Amino acid sequence: MRTLYSKFPKERIAELPQAVFEGRIEVVDSVSVAERAVEYLLRQPLLGFDTETRPTFRKGEHHAVALLQVCAADICFLFRLNRIGLPECVLRLLSDRTITKVGLSLCDDLPRLAESASFQRGTFVELQDYVKQFGIEDMSLQKLYANVFGQKISKRQQLTNWEADVLTEQQKRYAATDAWACIRLYEELQTLAETRRFRLVAEE
Repeated sequence: MRTLYSKFPKERIAELPQAVFEGRIEVVDSVSVAERAVEYLLRQPLLGFDTETRPTFRKGEHHAVALLQVCAADICFLFRLNRIGLPECVLRLLSDRTITKVGLSLCDDLPRLAESASFQRGTFVELQDYVKQFGIEDMSLQKLYANVFGQKISKRQQLTNWEADVLTEQQKRYAATDAWACIRLYEELQTLAETRRFRLVAEE
Protein backbone atom coordinates (compact mmCIF):
# COMPACT_ATOMS: atom_id res chain seq x y z
CA MET A 1 0.00 0.00 0.00
CA ARG A 2 1.52 3.30 -1.12
CA THR A 3 1.22 6.38 1.09
CA LEU A 4 0.59 9.65 -0.72
CA TYR A 5 0.39 13.05 0.91
CA SER A 6 -2.03 15.81 0.04
CA LYS A 7 1.02 18.07 0.36
CA PHE A 8 4.46 16.54 0.68
CA PRO A 9 6.47 18.15 3.53
CA LYS A 10 9.02 20.39 1.82
CA GLU A 11 11.54 20.00 4.65
CA ARG A 12 11.81 16.27 3.95
CA ILE A 13 12.95 16.64 0.34
CA ALA A 14 16.59 17.40 1.20
CA GLU A 15 16.88 14.03 3.00
CA LEU A 16 15.75 11.96 0.02
CA PRO A 17 18.02 10.10 -2.45
CA GLN A 18 18.38 11.81 -5.81
CA ALA A 19 16.62 10.64 -8.96
CA VAL A 20 18.50 11.05 -12.25
CA PHE A 21 17.68 9.98 -15.79
CA GLU A 22 20.28 7.38 -16.73
CA GLY A 23 19.26 6.78 -20.34
CA ARG A 24 20.73 8.19 -23.54
CA ILE A 25 20.63 11.92 -24.17
CA GLU A 26 20.78 13.32 -27.71
CA VAL A 27 21.29 17.05 -28.34
CA VAL A 28 19.36 18.18 -31.42
CA ASP A 29 20.96 21.25 -32.98
CA SER A 30 20.10 20.90 -36.67
CA VAL A 31 16.86 20.45 -38.61
CA SER A 32 18.06 17.19 -40.17
CA VAL A 33 18.73 15.67 -36.75
CA ALA A 34 15.39 17.04 -35.52
CA GLU A 35 13.58 15.25 -38.35
CA ARG A 36 15.15 11.91 -37.42
CA ALA A 37 14.40 12.47 -33.73
CA VAL A 38 10.74 13.27 -34.40
CA GLU A 39 10.38 10.17 -36.59
CA TYR A 40 11.61 8.08 -33.66
CA LEU A 41 9.45 9.86 -31.07
CA LEU A 42 6.29 9.47 -33.14
CA ARG A 43 6.69 5.69 -32.89
CA GLN A 44 6.73 5.68 -29.06
CA PRO A 45 3.69 4.94 -26.85
CA LEU A 46 4.23 7.77 -24.34
CA LEU A 47 6.43 10.86 -24.16
CA GLY A 48 7.64 13.13 -21.38
CA PHE A 49 7.69 16.82 -22.20
CA ASP A 50 9.37 19.93 -20.75
CA THR A 51 11.05 23.17 -21.77
CA GLU A 52 13.84 25.42 -20.50
CA THR A 53 14.23 29.15 -21.02
CA ARG A 54 17.19 31.39 -20.32
CA PRO A 55 16.47 33.00 -16.94
CA THR A 56 15.69 36.71 -16.69
CA PHE A 57 17.19 38.91 -14.02
CA ARG A 58 15.85 42.31 -15.12
CA LYS A 59 12.28 43.56 -15.05
CA GLY A 60 10.66 43.43 -18.49
CA GLU A 61 13.30 41.08 -19.91
CA HIS A 62 11.91 38.18 -21.96
CA HIS A 63 13.50 35.25 -23.73
CA ALA A 64 12.07 32.70 -26.13
CA VAL A 65 12.11 29.01 -25.19
CA ALA A 66 15.69 27.79 -25.63
CA LEU A 67 15.28 24.05 -25.10
CA LEU A 68 12.53 21.51 -25.70
CA GLN A 69 13.01 18.17 -23.97
CA VAL A 70 11.04 15.20 -25.27
CA CYS A 71 11.73 11.89 -23.58
CA ALA A 72 10.84 8.30 -24.39
CA ALA A 73 11.44 5.45 -21.95
CA ASP A 74 15.21 5.22 -22.45
CA ILE A 75 16.25 8.20 -24.58
CA CYS A 76 15.73 11.94 -24.29
CA PHE A 77 16.08 14.40 -27.15
CA LEU A 78 17.06 17.96 -26.31
CA PHE A 79 15.90 20.25 -29.12
CA ARG A 80 17.97 23.45 -29.04
CA LEU A 81 15.25 25.79 -30.26
CA ASN A 82 17.51 28.84 -29.89
CA ARG A 83 19.55 27.26 -32.72
CA ILE A 84 16.93 25.64 -34.96
CA GLY A 85 13.72 27.51 -34.13
CA LEU A 86 10.52 25.47 -34.46
CA PRO A 87 10.93 23.49 -37.68
CA GLU A 88 7.99 21.77 -39.35
CA CYS A 89 8.88 18.38 -37.88
CA VAL A 90 8.74 19.72 -34.30
CA LEU A 91 5.44 21.44 -35.02
CA ARG A 92 4.14 18.09 -36.26
CA LEU A 93 5.17 16.49 -32.96
CA LEU A 94 3.48 19.23 -30.94
CA SER A 95 0.29 18.85 -32.98
CA ASP A 96 0.19 15.05 -32.98
CA ARG A 97 -2.97 13.55 -31.45
CA THR A 98 -2.00 9.88 -31.56
CA ILE A 99 0.68 9.91 -28.84
CA THR A 100 0.17 11.18 -25.29
CA LYS A 101 2.72 13.75 -24.18
CA VAL A 102 2.93 14.28 -20.41
CA GLY A 103 4.16 17.52 -18.89
CA LEU A 104 3.81 19.92 -16.01
CA SER A 105 2.87 23.61 -16.25
CA LEU A 106 1.83 23.16 -19.86
CA CYS A 107 -0.26 26.31 -19.53
CA ASP A 108 3.09 28.12 -19.49
CA ASP A 109 5.14 25.95 -21.85
CA LEU A 110 2.77 25.63 -24.80
CA PRO A 111 1.89 29.35 -25.14
CA ARG A 112 5.59 30.22 -24.92
CA LEU A 113 6.35 27.79 -27.72
CA ALA A 114 3.48 29.26 -29.75
CA GLU A 115 5.18 32.67 -29.58
CA SER A 116 7.77 31.31 -32.02
CA ALA A 117 5.36 29.50 -34.38
CA SER A 118 1.68 28.71 -34.24
CA PHE A 119 0.50 25.10 -34.01
CA GLN A 120 -2.58 23.10 -33.14
CA ARG A 121 -2.20 21.58 -29.70
CA GLY A 122 -1.99 17.78 -29.83
CA THR A 123 -2.67 15.25 -27.07
CA PHE A 124 -1.16 16.38 -23.78
CA VAL A 125 -1.69 15.39 -20.15
CA GLU A 126 -1.14 18.07 -17.51
CA LEU A 127 0.20 16.42 -14.36
CA GLN A 128 -0.99 19.29 -12.19
CA ASP A 129 -4.55 18.38 -13.19
CA TYR A 130 -4.06 14.63 -13.25
CA VAL A 131 -2.91 14.38 -9.62
CA LYS A 132 -6.06 16.06 -8.31
CA GLN A 133 -8.02 12.81 -8.58
CA PHE A 134 -5.71 11.37 -5.90
CA GLY A 135 -6.25 14.30 -3.54
CA ILE A 136 -2.72 15.59 -4.16
CA GLU A 137 -2.40 19.37 -3.99
CA ASP A 138 1.32 19.67 -4.81
CA MET A 139 2.02 21.48 -8.08
CA SER A 140 5.82 21.34 -8.50
CA LEU A 141 7.58 18.45 -10.21
CA GLN A 142 10.04 18.17 -7.34
CA LYS A 143 7.32 17.77 -4.70
CA LEU A 144 5.23 15.43 -6.84
CA TYR A 145 8.19 13.15 -7.49
CA ALA A 146 9.12 13.13 -3.81
CA ASN A 147 5.51 12.37 -2.92
CA VAL A 148 5.12 9.41 -5.29
CA PHE A 149 8.63 7.92 -5.35
CA GLY A 150 10.38 9.16 -2.20
CA GLN A 151 13.20 10.63 -4.28
CA LYS A 152 14.29 14.18 -5.00
CA ILE A 153 14.92 15.92 -8.29
CA SER A 154 17.71 18.46 -8.08
CA LYS A 155 16.84 21.95 -9.33
CA ARG A 156 20.42 23.30 -9.23
CA GLN A 157 20.66 23.80 -13.00
CA GLN A 158 17.31 25.54 -13.39
CA LEU A 159 18.66 29.09 -13.53
CA THR A 160 21.68 28.38 -15.72
CA ASN A 161 22.12 29.76 -19.23
CA TRP A 162 20.11 27.54 -21.59
CA GLU A 163 21.36 29.52 -24.59
CA ALA A 164 25.03 28.78 -23.88
CA ASP A 165 27.15 27.73 -26.86
CA VAL A 166 27.59 24.29 -25.31
CA LEU A 167 25.32 22.78 -22.69
CA THR A 168 27.15 21.20 -19.76
CA GLU A 169 26.65 17.56 -18.87
CA GLN A 170 24.87 18.72 -15.72
CA GLN A 171 22.46 20.85 -17.75
CA LYS A 172 21.71 18.01 -20.14
CA ARG A 173 21.10 15.50 -17.35
CA TYR A 174 18.88 17.96 -15.46
CA ALA A 175 16.80 18.75 -18.55
CA ALA A 176 16.38 15.07 -19.44
CA THR A 177 15.48 14.14 -15.87
CA ASP A 178 12.61 16.63 -15.78
CA ALA A 179 11.01 15.21 -18.94
CA TRP A 180 11.64 11.60 -17.91
CA ALA A 181 10.13 12.23 -14.46
CA CYS A 182 6.84 13.20 -16.13
CA ILE A 183 6.62 9.77 -17.79
CA ARG A 184 7.44 7.94 -14.56
CA LEU A 185 4.88 9.90 -12.56
CA TYR A 186 2.10 9.38 -15.07
CA GLU A 187 2.72 5.64 -15.43
CA GLU A 188 2.97 5.08 -11.68
CA LEU A 189 -0.15 7.11 -10.94
CA GLN A 190 -2.03 5.23 -13.65
CA THR A 191 -1.12 1.97 -11.91
CA LEU A 192 -2.18 3.32 -8.51
CA ALA A 193 -5.48 4.53 -9.97
CA GLU A 194 -6.19 1.09 -11.44
CA THR A 195 -5.22 -0.93 -8.35
CA ARG A 196 -6.34 1.58 -5.71
CA ARG A 197 -3.34 0.45 -3.67
CA PHE A 198 -2.65 3.80 -2.05
CA ARG A 199 -3.82 5.78 0.93
CA LEU A 200 -3.89 9.56 1.17
CA VAL A 201 -2.48 11.29 4.24
CA ALA A 202 -3.64 14.85 4.80
CA GLU A 203 -1.01 17.54 5.37
CA GLU A 204 -0.06 17.74 9.02
